Amino acid sequence: MKIIKIKISNGVNKISQAEIDLIVEYLRRGKVMAYPTDTVYGLGCDARNALAIKKINKIKGEKTKKPLLVLISDFKMLKKYCFVNSRQLKYLKKVWPGPITAILKCRSNLPAELTGGLDSLAVRLPKAEFLVKIISKCGFPLVSTSLNKKGAKPLLRVENLPKHFKYLPDLAVDAGECKNAKLSRLVDIRDMKNIKVIRK
Repeated sequence: MKIIKIKISNGVNKISQAEIDLIVEYLRRGKVMAYPTDTVYGLGCDARNALAIKKINKIKGEKTKKPLLVLISDFKMLKKYCFVNSRQLKYLKKVWPGPITAILKCRSNLPAELTGGLDSLAVRLPKAEFLVKIISKCGFPLVSTSLNKKGAKPLLRVENLPKHFKYLPDLAVDAGECKNAKLSRLVDIRDMKNIKVIRK
């Protein structure tokens, strides 16, 4: 497992272009990384890569096909993978970027390992600028599932991952402790007349 250390100053991740390029290279090669998001530390990979998603489930100890959240870089990427109407777009433009994850009807261009075989997708536009840069350069959505074993609390640090996991990610982006660790709010907006808050 390779480790990259980055700094956070006033909520902004300080990361060099060379480090971004390295992360993008890993993701394009189907590798899995542990990384800081604007909520908690996550495990991520190319959302189109079924084998990489299977590796994430192996690391977490998940044996069932559980739907996973993805991060996007912009609304153009959102429309490529989800069906979005004008009312949904208006709502999302008010709450994004930020810690709100929206469930939408997805197009059939992502693997069942990601969606759990459902016709929906949980998606978020993150506030962290370095994540948007990485996703934009990759050109594909990034899986984002909390860094924890099944049933355990998400880790606030990526130090000593071997103590917590039998199987390790290929890359760990270490930004120190996640001080504002809180999972994103999950909202089902497939029916704008009946918006459902799944997780507060």
